[in-house]
Amino acid sequence: MSTWRTAFLEGLRPEQALTVSEWADKHRRLSSKASAEPGPWRTNRTPYLREPMDCLSSNSSVQRVVMMFAAQTGKTESGSNWLGYVIAHAPGPMLLVQPTVEMAKRLSKQRLESLITETPVLAEKIAPARARDSGNTMFSKEFPGGMMLLTGANSATGLRSTPCRYIFCDEVDAFPLDVDGEGDPVSLAEKRATTFARRKILLTSTPTVKDFSRIEAEFQRSDQRRFYVPCPSCGEMQWLKWPQLKWDKNDPATAAYECEHCHERFAEIHKPAMLRKGEWRATAPSDGKTAGFQLSGLYSPLGWLSWADMVDDFLRAKADAPMLKSFVNTRLAETWEEDFASKVSANALLQRCEPYGQGRLPDGALAVTIGVDVQGGGGSAGDRLAVSVWAWGRDEEGWLIDHQEIAGDPCQAEVWKQLDVLVLHEWEHAGGGKLRADVVCVDSGGHATAEVYQYARERQAQGVIAIKGQSQRGKPPIGKPSKVDINAQGRTLKRGAMVFPVGGDTIKTTLFGRLKHNEPGAGYLHFHAQTGGEYFEQLTAEKQALRYVKGFPVREWVKKPSARNEALDCLVYAYAALNRLYQRYDRRTIWDQLEKRLQNGDAEPRKPRLRSEKAAASAFVRNW
Repeated sequence: MSTWRTAFLEGLRPEQALTVSEWADKHRRLSSKASAEPGPWRTNRTPYLREPMDCLSSNSSVQRVVMMFAAQTGKTESGSNWLGYVIAHAPGPMLLVQPTVEMAKRLSKQRLESLITETPVLAEKIAPARARDSGNTMFSKEFPGGMMLLTGANSATGLRSTPCRYIFCDEVDAFPLDVDGEGDPVSLAEKRATTFARRKILLTSTPTVKDFSRIEAEFQRSDQRRFYVPCPSCGEMQWLKWPQLKWDKNDPATAAYECEHCHERFAEIHKPAMLRKGEWRATAPSDGKTAGFQLSGLYSPLGWLSWADMVDDFLRAKADAPMLKSFVNTRLAETWEEDFASKVSANALLQRCEPYGQGRLPDGALAVTIGVDVQGGGGSAGDRLAVSVWAWGRDEEGWLIDHQEIAGDPCQAEVWKQLDVLVLHEWEHAGGGKLRADVVCVDSGGHATAEVYQYARERQAQGVIAIKGQSQRGKPPIGKPSKVDINAQGRTLKRGAMVFPVGGDTIKTTLFGRLKHNEPGAGYLHFHAQTGGEYFEQLTAEKQALRYVKGFPVREWVKKPSARNEALDCLVYAYAALNRLYQRYDRRTIWDQLEKRLQNGDAEPRKPRLRSEKAAASAFVRNW
């Protein structure tokens, strides 16, 4: 009988009523090359894997399975069992997606080859790779009734065209955000299964950063199943949580779990019996098509990852943020909440407002800077300038003096005339005397770039500078300027505006660290009693998160959806202005110099060649 006829008849044969776990128990063999426990697969060794695997069976109504699992819990092997089940029992076109093409290549060599060669029923279906015209290549495995394609999430070509009944996306949190400008790789992969009524999609990963983790987002859209196990003492069911694991100080060997019901502690020796009696329970409503499973390393079978090992890992990691993040992600299967985001809240900042008066410099203030954020340009409804006035004292202790919004089109001169009032204003000091703004930073990155350059040219003597933000990590707060010598009409100017690059990432990291300070002093940021809640919402509108750009992890500041962040930007620019002041003074003696200036009653920041306010305004309007 010809090969094609055999394959055809095989395709007509009804599928046996086997689940993935039953198939694995019957046929799967683990290789010594890829497993610490070679030999026949036993689902009873990891009872919590039975239900996730069986949801991938042909007789299950579930279409999407989400596994947010810790490392060393069997997540990868359960996926391999499903691959074998599809090849041998429910053939069809399958797509297996790894974070990168290189990782897909590695998976093909290390795991798939072992899976096929060590499992006789699979070896019968797929010819050896070295055989001529075998259909077994690095990125393609042909078998009767179907084929398996392997690709990386960084390859748009591999994610489109051929329809697939089965989709397996592994370690989705390491996928790039966008692949070759064509969109989210998970969505691209899933679109290939839309024509199949009995499709199956498996998404697996350890989580990463809270609110930016793919697997967390998918899990939250599922029925959110947790594995409940009975307490050996009282029999009450509960899912295991890290805070309930107790141990004597610095002694991991004493680790024991405290029941949240009877508060009795029990040793890990009870874990096998607990796992056998465990059951998955949904904790959220669902449409019945997506099943989500979350499992921490606390469930890892005896001989794999022990509770003592987890405590030891925690004790070594707790003082180091990157190590602790890895522990939370890979051991607890939980997302990591960035320290800044978790401890700086708008409400907490609102509660610490102080009674010093708005618009008046408090004791300790020695310099004034202004940050200006340009919004809009071109006549839109939201056109405005956001302006923050900050005072600074020794060791960069800061006070918010005023925050205003100047409504109007930044492309019109009238708005800039209103800004002049703040730029040229003399602020009264609580200890006597007055101070004028030393440096004013105006953002040039919006739609009114030419107008910002024009304003900076006309106000150089008043300390006004144009700035351009830089999002890259490691940039200095303010860098070396470059000249812009074209005005709004396109005419070349002899004296171009100086545009200063500002390291936004660096400054935000510094400022958010200081916003956590609770005691006045070095680096502390003060807010006057008239500061409203909206200001603090804007000040905390961003958080630091880990994203993947072209497959590589990048830490960046991201704004909350639909939130306004002008207050934060203005503070960043005001702090950049302070760093510009450092370039004009000896940093070692700057505060002594500024204090002497105040004692002498000098409102002016320096001795510039100032024109009168009237003359400056006239020239500004004339040159527009």
